[in-house]
Amino acid sequence: MLQEFKKFALRGNVVDLAVGVIIGAAFGKIVSSMVDDIMMPPLTLLLGAAQVQNFQDLALPLNAPEGQFREATSAAWAKENHVAAIRYGSFIKNVIDFTIVAFCVFLVVRQFNRFSPPPPAPATRVCPMCHTMISNKASRCPNCTSEIAPQPT
Repeated sequence: MLQEFKKFALRGNVVDLAVGVIIGAAFGKIVSSMVDDIMMPPLTLLLGAAQVQNFQDLALPLNAPEGQFREATSAAWAKENHVAAIRYGSFIKNVIDFTIVAFCVFLVVRQFNRFSPPPPAPATRVCPMCHTMISNKASRCPNCTSEIAPQPT
């Protein structure tokens, strides 16, 4: 059983998958840092949320006490004071993270597909008389015995 596991674990595609997962996790951290540390601070200022230090901390209170709505826009304050709140800042941050990662994966896959060879031409075709699959090199259909011009290669 140990030999079988070793054979499975050391196959090329399993190792490639492990490397991909590790690199993907590291890339995700870089994207999260870029979003948190570079993109979100200016966005927080543009939205006028100066009382909130971190964009992820933005929240919409659902049952804030009378007169405390402005303080309740902080997710930390809402949690501390047991106020129900929709934490939209964290959601927007995660959507931006996902969009950047998905776009980067799209670019990598696009480049990979560009360099991969085109698929080979099919080796068979349809007989025009009986509609069965025949070889491209055939000059007569083996099913209906119709004469067919060989397809150029």
